[in-house]
Formats: sequence, structure tokens, C-alpha cells
Amino acid sequence: MADTCKRTLELTVPADEVGKETDRIIAGLQQRLKLPGFRQGKAPASLIRGKFKQEIRQDVLENLIPRVFRQRAEHDHLNVVGSPGVTDVKFEPGEPLTFKIEFEVAPEFELGEYRGLTVSYSEPTTTDADVESRLDELRKQKADYSNVDPRPVADGDHAVVAMESLSEVEGEPIRNDDLMLHIGAPDTMEAFSENLRGAEPGQVREFDVAYPEDFAGQRRLAGKTVRFRVTVKGIRKQELPDLNDEFAKDLGDYRDLAELREELRKQILREREFFAQQEAKDKLVQSLVEAHSFPVPDAFVEKQLDVSLEQDVRGLVAQGIDPRKVNVNWAQIRESKRENAAREVRGSLLLGRIADREAIDATVEEVDREVHALARRQREPAAALRARLEKEGALGRIASRIRTDKTLSFLFEQARKVAPE
Repeated sequence: MADTCKRTLELTVPADEVGKETDRIIAGLQQRLKLPGFRQGKAPASLIRGKFKQEIRQDVLENLIPRVFRQRAEHDHLNVVGSPGVTDVKFEPGEPLTFKIEFEVAPEFELGEYRGLTVSYSEPTTTDADVESRLDELRKQKADYSNVDPRPVADGDHAVVAMESLSEVEGEPIRNDDLMLHIGAPDTMEAFSENLRGAEPGQVREFDVAYPEDFAGQRRLAGKTVRFRVTVKGIRKQELPDLNDEFAKDLGDYRDLAELREELRKQILREREFFAQQEAKDKLVQSLVEAHSFPVPDAFVEKQLDVSLEQDVRGLVAQGIDPRKVNVNWAQIRESKRENAAREVRGSLLLGRIADREAIDATVEEVDREVHALARRQREPAAALRARLEKEGALGRIASRIRTDKTLSFLFEQARKVAPE
């Protein structure tokens, strides 16, 4: 097996074939052009050949090179991917056309065993404590907040503050004029709780906040130390709704609190099953990739890198950050992702081959369901959305994703599950 997907061919087009193509292009120009002193279609071929020499040459090359390469690829059964590169073009009047073309082909590989792969997995469970924790979250979402008479801020308070960074972060300052911080709570960074304890409404505090490298709140803050000026505007008390049947009925179509608890238990179990199975499926793909060694086309890797960087940019935009103002080396980030992108491409090729072997595909009904679900989320008529997706070529991507998901589910169903160590 070749250790690369790159191929090179040196091709020659006979002079008579070049001449025929040249004459055909000149004849076309004769019919279209109207030159001074001649009626349309009557200008001599020799005049057109001399006056439009460069244009004719370019048209001949643009017509012949792709055609000849396509014919050779079909003859040699080459599964060409990406855009070929043409070099060393030699083209003189009355002479054969020669050129070198560099391209990539889809890799050829033998599919190894994929049924019965071993994967670490255990069925998720839920406890009463899980359900009660989810109920607490729902109560907090429905909580009311009342103002507290001015006094020093203490743990458990919800302090209303105005804050601003005293330096720019990735080219932009941080500012929020109406932020509520739950002092002493696990989801509040300790630096804020520590520096705001004892502060009274109207007081201003300045302090540094060191964000961890893996800070998930805002990517631009990860690993940074930022100095803030924070003004305490007031203190609010959280008032949770009573946990009873009326609370359950207010949340939805539940008869009582017991039915809500049961639905939450099922919901938590579904979520945990999804994430546990997703983790197991990722491990299965990783096992497949490790068991199959074959080259992948650079064209596929570059496309995967484009997708990955586009996701990074969208993540920044979602956080309100202008990617053009972020002080990062995008070329370096792209290169750091290359190895992982190659693994993802190899995994995708393996899943595609398994889907072919097992005749797994997306049905029309499955694509329709996906389109209708997307239409509901976007509040758009399904027919109009389908027409737009079809025009953009996105229906094929939806079908491809469904096919991949079904293949992953097939692998998971066929796998031998073992308890985690």
C-alpha cells in the first residue's frame, strides 16, 4: 500500500487533437464576434487566430487539460479527490501539448474486523439525590428576588454589582453594569466572593482575578489575570417557590409532584445514556483508527481543519468576541490541529466503508424528520427550509450525518461491553 495519496502524471495531447480543439474554439469565436469591416460570423479565421492568440491559447488549455486528465483517470480507475495542480505546461503551435498534473486519490485499504469490538461501558443509573438536585435547579430558575436593606455583603447573598476590567482582554474591555453574583456559591469564582464580602452598597472594590487555563465561561479569559473595578449596587434575597403539586403543575402538564419527579428521573437517565453511549462510540472509532493504518488525502484533512477553525470562530462570536481582534496565531492553531484532523478523517473513511458493507443509509423519512425538527427550532416553514437546504446542498450533509450516526449505533450494538476498571 502506498504511504501517500499523492500521484503525479505526465500527459501528452497529440498535435492533431490540439489542432482540432483550436479550430473548434476559433470557429466559435467567428460566430460570436463582430469585427470592424466584417459582418458577424464572416471574419477570417487567420485574423481571429492572430488577434486573439492569448485567449485562444487559454481556452484550449482550459478545455483540453481537464478532459484529458478525466479520461486518463477513468481509464486507470483513479478515485481523484480535491483539486489537481497543473505544472510544466508546454504548448507551442503545431506541437503536442504536454503537462504534469499532481493530484490525490482516495485511499485504498482493507477493512478489518469491526463487529464485536470491546468497549468500556456500564449502564447509567439515577438516584433520588439526582432528582432532588434537578428539582433544586428548577426552583432556582423560578425564584424571585427581593431587595435587602443596605448592609455588608455576606455569604449566601446575591450581590448586584457593576463591574469593569481596568485593562483590555483580547482587544476589548469587560463591562457589565447589572451583574448578580451569588457570594460564596460554588459557581462564583472565589476571588469575587473573597473581595466582596463585607462591602456595602455604594462601595467600590478593585482586585485581581486569576482565571484557570481551562476556564469555560469565556475562552478569552482562560489563563489570564484581570484586574476589575467592582461597585456594589445592592443586595437581593432569593425566594424559592414551595416544592409542591402546584409547582409541578406550573412547570408543565404534570398532575402532581410525584409525576414531575418520575419524569425528571427518566430525563436524567436519557441524558446520561446519551453521553455514556457517545463516549463509548468515540472509543470504538478510536479503536478502529488504531487498528487501520493508511494515508489520508491532504484535501480531506484541510477541509476538516476548515470545519474545526470555523467552529472556533463561531464559539468566539457566540461569546461576543470579534475574531479579527483576537491576538492569536490562527496559522499556528491550524497546524496544531492537523494530527487530530487526520485521525478524524481516517475515522470518517472507516465509518463510510462500514456503512457501505452493512448497507446502512439515511432514509427519506429520516431526512424529513430532521428537516422538520430544524424548521421547528428555526420557526420556519418546513417546505421553505427544505428548498433552501436543497439549493445549498445541505440535504446531502444531513443525510451523511444521519448515516454516520446509524453506523456508530450499529457498532455500539455489536460491541462487547465490559465494565470500566
